[in-house]
Amino acid sequence: MFSSVLRTSFTALRAPTRTPALALASPSLAFARRYITQEARSKIQQAVTSSPVVLFMKGNPEAPQCGFSRAAVQVLDIHGVPLEKLKTFDVLEDSELRQSIKEFSDWPTIPQLYVNGEFVGGCDILLNMHQSGELDELLVKAGVVPPEEPQEQSQSQN
Repeated sequence: MFSSVLRTSFTALRAPTRTPALALASPSLAFARRYITQEARSKIQQAVTSSPVVLFMKGNPEAPQCGFSRAAVQVLDIHGVPLEKLKTFDVLEDSELRQSIKEFSDWPTIPQLYVNGEFVGGCDILLNMHQSGELDELLVKAGVVPPEEPQEQSQSQN
């Protein structure tokens, strides 16, 4: 008899169970997220479609302000992306752009690459695609760079 009374009273004193952090990040609690304004979304949409290749970066191609942005510019240069088909935006000049682009793409880091209006990824994705050959395929398919022509055999015989 006493054991059931004690068990009941100790149960009431137990700390409440905690909600896992993962549950707090669910879409049903999306009100906790910061949403970008419709005006910012529209400006970013115009920006990503303003040129065949768009790079949101820290700094500019001549003077990148972080190593990841420098690497992204170098990879695009290796692939021969012409300057007339590349447009860059310096997120350090506009704090709203810096935050809004992350929410627009749902990608947490800068730089961010877009090809023909489609989000490709950040520096890590760009490097992986470069190493695997996927980036070259994407740029050729998008008409950004011409397909690589095989070397003629006559050149190799000379």
